[in-house]
Amino acid sequence: MQNIVLVGFMGTGKTSVGKLLASELKMTFLDMDDVIKERAGKPISRIFAEDGETYFRSLERTLVKDLSCKKGLVIATGGGIVLNPDNISDFTKTGLVVCLLATSETILKRVSGDTNRPLLSGDDKMKKILNLMESRRHLYEAIPHKIDTTNLSLDNVVNQVIKLFT
Repeated sequence: MQNIVLVGFMGTGKTSVGKLLASELKMTFLDMDDVIKERAGKPISRIFAEDGETYFRSLERTLVKDLSCKKGLVIATGGGIVLNPDNISDFTKTGLVVCLLATSETILKRVSGDTNRPLLSGDDKMKKILNLMESRRHLYEAIPHKIDTTNLSLDNVVNQVIKLFT
């Protein structure tokens, strides 16, 4: 059984969709950020602060290599997984990659109370969201399967992913 890999910007619903999707399909759910936190022994915000984004991306890359060799997983990736094209290439070889999208306003609502977003630390979160979304837009658009979660219920998004998978 191949994997289902959910990619997309932060706040698009990768973890929420992934958990329900795994439950519906009786597959194992895995959140890459949780695995990286466990392996590093510290939260993502501390990895960024103490070791830098480059180190975080190397941990992420190693995990992609590990997970792309497994089967039967629903994987919620971090928003920046698309920054390295090898990550998407590896995941595509063993699974269905689906990009979840949402408007910047929706993303801000969904992540505004979350203090564990190192790329959004400081003031003017909307400006940071817009800048990051714009810099990554072409990477997300390159993913063949996309679902805009802005006005959809969790069940509706899960059902759309299941249709792509079966």
